[in-house]
Amino acid sequence: MKKQIYLFATSKSEHAKSIKSLEVRFLKPKIDFSKYDYLIITSKQTVKALEQYDKKDFINIPALCVSVKTATAYENIGGKILDIGDGYGDNLVKNIKDFPKDTKWLYLRAQLIASDFVQRSKNDGYDIDEEIGYVSECSKEILDVRVNDDSTLIFTSPSSIECFLKNNTINPNSKVIVIGSTTADSLPDGIEYLTSEKTSIESCIELALSL
Repeated sequence: MKKQIYLFATSKSEHAKSIKSLEVRFLKPKIDFSKYDYLIITSKQTVKALEQYDKKDFINIPALCVSVKTATAYENIGGKILDIGDGYGDNLVKNIKDFPKDTKWLYLRAQLIASDFVQRSKNDGYDIDEEIGYVSECSKEILDVRVNDDSTLIFTSPSSIECFLKNNTINPNSKVIVIGSTTADSLPDGIEYLTSEKTSIESCIELALSL
């Protein structure tokens, strides 16, 4: 009998019991988009945060997107793509370094972020402004969930792990799958895990189904 698969994410899958990990509350800081050459977008939530503004103010600003899926979300609202990262926020530093240091960037982000790529870029002399576009909070669903001891657990962000561990522990009999190295770093010491081949929920599900 196959293990029950739990997916802790903001998206769903027909192959897993999907547990919404976060509730997202959008903010609308005052932004003068005309100051910026490029945007940095690291999540689909950022695209939704942008949609609160008058589209003509930002839609012609090309964006450096963390992944293909994030780029698609920005393109779907009419945005232009500058460059696409490999799915890892930490690695966006190398994309930023392809442009002159006097380039003016805007990073519209979550209140809490796992990667320090912006600070590292700033330390190297790159000009990046940051604005908080949304706040992610643990959902009641993930706080209340109880899982079987031998389940397969898929975590798609550091916050999904942190929220799960508020009221749960990870049983040694569980199989743990993470979407990338940043998420893996949030696991408690000693927890064995597998990393999906690609930084996508689909890749995580494929791995879970193969176990």
